[in-house]
Amino acid sequence: MARRGRTAIVIGAGHNGLVCAFDLARAGFDVRVFERRGVIGGAAVTEAFHPGFRNSVASYTVSLLDPGVIADMRLHERGLRILERPISNFLPLDDGRYLELGGGLERSRREVAKFSARDAERLPAYQAAIEAVADRLRDLALQTPPELGRPSLASWLRAWRQGRGLASLDLAGRRDLLDLFAKSARELLDGWFESDPIKAMLGFDSIVGHWASPDTPGSAYVLLHHAFGGVNGKKGVWGHAVGGMGAITQAMGDACRDAGVSIETGVGVEALLRDGDSPSTARARGVRLADGRAVDADVVASNLNPRLLFERLVPPHALDPAFRERIGRYRCGSGTLRMNVALSTLPRFAAKPTDAADEHHASGIILAPSLDYMDRAFIDARRCGWSREPVVEMLIPSVVDDTLAPPGAHVASLFCQQFAYELPDGRSWSEAERDRAADAAIAVVERHAPGFRASIIGRSILSPLDLERTFGLVGGDIMHGRMSLDQMWAARPILGHGDYRAPIRGLYLCGAGSHPGGGVTGMPGRNAAREVVRDAGGLRSLAQALRGR
Repeated sequence: MARRGRTAIVIGAGHNGLVCAFDLARAGFDVRVFERRGVIGGAAVTEAFHPGFRNSVASYTVSLLDPGVIADMRLHERGLRILERPISNFLPLDDGRYLELGGGLERSRREVAKFSARDAERLPAYQAAIEAVADRLRDLALQTPPELGRPSLASWLRAWRQGRGLASLDLAGRRDLLDLFAKSARELLDGWFESDPIKAMLGFDSIVGHWASPDTPGSAYVLLHHAFGGVNGKKGVWGHAVGGMGAITQAMGDACRDAGVSIETGVGVEALLRDGDSPSTARARGVRLADGRAVDADVVASNLNPRLLFERLVPPHALDPAFRERIGRYRCGSGTLRMNVALSTLPRFAAKPTDAADEHHASGIILAPSLDYMDRAFIDARRCGWSREPVVEMLIPSVVDDTLAPPGAHVASLFCQQFAYELPDGRSWSEAERDRAADAAIAVVERHAPGFRASIIGRSILSPLDLERTFGLVGGDIMHGRMSLDQMWAARPILGHGDYRAPIRGLYLCGAGSHPGGGVTGMPGRNAAREVVRDAGGLRSLAQALRGR
């Protein structure tokens, strides 16, 4: 068992950091968490953005959170409630038609049949193919990748076991797996469907938090990544956390404190403290805080983006030159602008004009009618810095959660794609530039919901640079690193350190910059804690503690 009294520091109180801290405390570690911001939760927070209005200001919807994390931390018992969307998505079109998905397979097929009888027939097989592959990858997401950069018998055995899980797919499933890893979203969807609306609805997930076009090779995997989840035991369902995403991390914080974790907010970490002064001898021994304190610990787990950790907290001479070069090439940037708006009234969509709240208001509202539209938005953004007709997804959580806005009013989350972190022609993300970009996104909504602009009584805009400055998302990357095949599984963040162990002994990676990547999942935090405990000789103690929950 891990010796009682072993100490651990977790850098950052985002959701993965909290999960890691909780598991370490349950395994017998004395754990301290340090958070730069004045509130825990990282990007999964609920904050006031206009008088009387609150919202999930960054991450904004629930599906990928691991059910094991929910159960072990007793989040529902601590007050967390997740409401399922009545339908998954609503796609209004310029010609006055619309497509809705969700609410059961037969309902979805009837919706798709409005555009193509053939596509309606193909939909069940497509969903079954995606689900079969997602089932295998869900299992893989909860396992530590093999360390293929430093081969050993143990790493090869781990690779064999994980490969055996994928090999359990039948031949058709293996072909689907290859398609999903290698193809663009357009290539994948063109092979299944013929109508633009269904391809747009499904293809949207391929560019979420992914600075890419649906024509970019590998974008089909990003589509698959968003299919891993579920809500309340139902696979593939998305939902709203009552009270916003901060309700999740506040419940996690309560679980940590009950387990004995000390959490300090409003204090950032300035540097990693080490014994040894060369790559071969360096070992983490604690951290130096922004207020000047030096805090010692046996192990340090970082919830930061890997580039933020290794480029700002670790001096260059403590890292191998080859590692420094590779981490400098770790790609970040998801092309995201995030906006929260306070509304005097509910949006009224031209394609489905209802004044009262309806199912489509409680869904994910996708404003991008085709894959061609998404591709043009990306090309425009690469040329001009941000798309003049961006891709927008809107959620209106106040439809199902009246704690977020005054009676009769609403809040909306606008998740806008194709906004570059670095702007051309010497421009910067000034307040004026941010307002112009936000106006472009609002114009997209206005086109589908006339009167939307006039209903806005307050707004909060987070450009990619704001996301970096506020939440530590390097390059504004909501995934803590590009979700591309060269930065996934055993190569996340780089090959040779995909098993959560940094090149400095005693330092571990527990954030979304490690396997399985982005989203509010809790999996990187849980997996990293398991490896910390394994190295301390206490893996059995963690398993016993979690079974005792």
